Amino acid sequence: MLRNHPLSGNAMPRFGGIASMMRLPVATSAAGLDAAFIGIPLDIGTSHRPGTRFGPRQIRAESSLIRPYNMATGAAPFDTLQVADVGDVPINTYSLTKSLPIITDYYDELLAHNCIPLTLGGDHTIALPILRAMAKKHGPVALIHVDAHADVNPDMFGEQIAHGTPFRRAVEEDLLDSYKVFQIGLRGSGYASDDFDWPRQQGFTLVPAHEVWYQSLAPLMERVRAQIGDAPCYLSFDIDGIDPAYAGGTGTPEIGGLSVPQALEIIRGCRGLNIVGADLVEVSPPYDPTGNTALLGANLLFEMLCILPGVPIR
Repeated sequence: MLRNHPLSGNAMPRFGGIASMMRLPVATSAAGLDAAFIGIPLDIGTSHRPGTRFGPRQIRAESSLIRPYNMATGAAPFDTLQVADVGDVPINTYSLTKSLPIITDYYDELLAHNCIPLTLGGDHTIALPILRAMAKKHGPVALIHVDAHADVNPDMFGEQIAHGTPFRRAVEEDLLDSYKVFQIGLRGSGYASDDFDWPRQQGFTLVPAHEVWYQSLAPLMERVRAQIGDAPCYLSFDIDGIDPAYAGGTGTPEIGGLSVPQALEIIRGCRGLNIVGADLVEVSPPYDPTGNTALLGANLLFEMLCILPGVPIR
């Protein structure tokens, strides 16, 4: 079978060609694909700095630097998986409530082809409609959630849907296997001393950033793999989980975050799990003048591709 590979930098300069994710072929359907990159250019759920609607486009642009083999882990995803960029979900930029079912319907179609979606966000609101599609196919899923914030607010300005509420709604809608949910990197100031108590009460395991400063996260990921086992697992990675020294181009930055090597340890530590989908959200290009945040996001998405079931290690 002839599989898609990223366009080589020796065939076309990396600043040229179609700006698809990793300069992969662009597909109009998930039929025949094992995994797909998909953008959701949405930022109408943000509460502070906007701009994540431009995240998918900038992540794709920066991804032109990534080559097809992971020299650190030996992963060779394009040797066994058929992968393409399927473009962006046509959200309704004037309505958050109308956008959510558009996203869920789009992912229903992707999952009907047994295609694993790797999503370029977009603000974190998008996790809720994606999880709705995931739960329809797989039942309640395990979750590895990397973020500075727990995103379990009961509401924001009286609204039930926003980028700070998706995982509370997901619990209420029975989309998550709550005792197999890990939230890693939480930190910052809060509105009340018990802000993080609600997710713990649901059975979530919380790993605040300050508890893992200067530490390898490989031991943590061993525990994550043991607790999640073979359950269908979704990985949701907010770029603000990483310290703003490395990823300042985001809407709600918090000091004292994870390092880039720790982020890599988390994703690489997911190898062996039954990953059914993943996202990288909250990259805001207007606050990312050097492109470093988008470049990091693109590389983390490649790392997610490299840990999917069926990817060989050389």
